[in-house]
Amino acid sequence: MSLISTHNLTLVLDGQTVLKNVNIAINRGEIVTIVGPNGSGKSSLLRALIGALKPASGTVTRAEGLRIGYVPQKLQIDATLPLTVHGFLNLPNRQPRAVVEDALKKAGVGDLAKRQMVDLSGGQFQRVLLARALLNTPDILILDEATQGLDQPGAAAFYRQIEDVRRDMGCAVLMVSHDLHVVMAASDRVVCLNGHVCCEGTPEIVADAPEYRALFGTGTQGAFALYRHEHTHSHDHDHDHTHCDGDH
Repeated sequence: MSLISTHNLTLVLDGQTVLKNVNIAINRGEIVTIVGPNGSGKSSLLRALIGALKPASGTVTRAEGLRIGYVPQKLQIDATLPLTVHGFLNLPNRQPRAVVEDALKKAGVGDLAKRQMVDLSGGQFQRVLLARALLNTPDILILDEATQGLDQPGAAAFYRQIEDVRRDMGCAVLMVSHDLHVVMAASDRVVCLNGHVCCEGTPEIVADAPEYRALFGTGTQGAFALYRHEHTHSHDHDHDHTHCDGDH
């Protein structure tokens, strides 16, 4: 059984249909990336999956007892607020010190516990948000544009950290991102969204799909191939299924 899935999910916001008849399923241990142009419904889909948006029609099914870790697009913290990383991870509920230290270590920032939140770089801040999402040992980690504002090397390093988290914790990962060639290279499966699922499959197949190229052009492929070639992690996945919907 999938950890989380949708069946003919349709979302309506302010009277406008933002997603129509979306069918996706996320399985344990896989990294799935959702790509699509601005306004394609990516963030709305994530909000529906975590239960923050109610479907106009269709269903969202979650495995019983499913634990979700969520990394938001951004989080504003008052610059005048004296708050350490350790203190931030203890809001709103105090956590055992060992749990906090383990989450920071898994996020790649084990040495930041005593630092002030306002003094963190963009990359450090996002990794602390990642650590917060890992506190409850999630079955699925959901990230909404988690590398927004990071440069390309910083984004690539963040996604490699995500791969390590998946390997160490065995959780599924569902990401939305604009870092096309970087994030796709870190994925087992890619879902291309534009109000509906227009293409789905392995990164290589989706990058070649006419629907993907119509949305993003062919310029992303060279960089994608270059990153894939330089990617040092080995993958032993058998996600070779693809589906491209050419009727839309």
